[in-house]
Amino acid sequence: MGRQPGSKNASRHGHQHNFSPTLELETAAQDRGFQQVAGVDEAGRGPLAGPVMVAAVILGKDWNAEHPLNDSKKLSSTKREQLFDVICSEALAFKIVSISAEEIDRLNILQATLHGMLRCLTEIEPAPDYALVDGNRFPQTTIRGEAVVKGDARSKSIAAASILAKVTRDRVMVENAKRYPEWGFEGHKGYPTKRHRAAIEKYGLSPLHRRSFRLKSLSKLDRSSTAQSNLL
Repeated sequence: MGRQPGSKNASRHGHQHNFSPTLELETAAQDRGFQQVAGVDEAGRGPLAGPVMVAAVILGKDWNAEHPLNDSKKLSSTKREQLFDVICSEALAFKIVSISAEEIDRLNILQATLHGMLRCLTEIEPAPDYALVDGNRFPQTTIRGEAVVKGDARSKSIAAASILAKVTRDRVMVENAKRYPEWGFEGHKGYPTKRHRAAIEKYGLSPLHRRSFRLKSLSKLDRSSTAQSNLL
């Protein structure tokens, strides 16, 4: 069973600032007898369009701790791309799962994200025996673990997962921008920027848009309700 961050330990994590990720949480789990510790994070819960991307990473005992892993939001796109390649080539294991806009609308964004986390933990090989999950919710799984508030700034494993999820999602949105150029997904990646809102006002909703995230004033502008998404 996973621990929700209602504990004193996890609550303390949530009230600190300017974290620099370490392997402290991973080492603590290993000291308790766990062998394969996976970090789990997502990218894309807030956008109006596109998938939510979830990743799990097991860095492994041979991971070079000198690699400058950090919360993906604190890294430049160039540094994220560089670290993406390092993680994919040097981590013991990783898994990336894409949850489509249709599935987000069907399940709601929280449940869709938790479903993606569960899939990552189920499908990654070797199977983890402990999971460090970013945020304040832990997916329903028999794998032991804990939810870690601001985990991408505390745990190198979670930071690595955040980088894989962010880079993969950005690539998906850039690629889809070629199919739907009117909405400018290559720039805002689906987030509710001024430019994105203006594009929706002008063109309505694309097949990539999350109908459950629809802006109140735009409900009458859905011109694509019968179109099918074909996310990567």
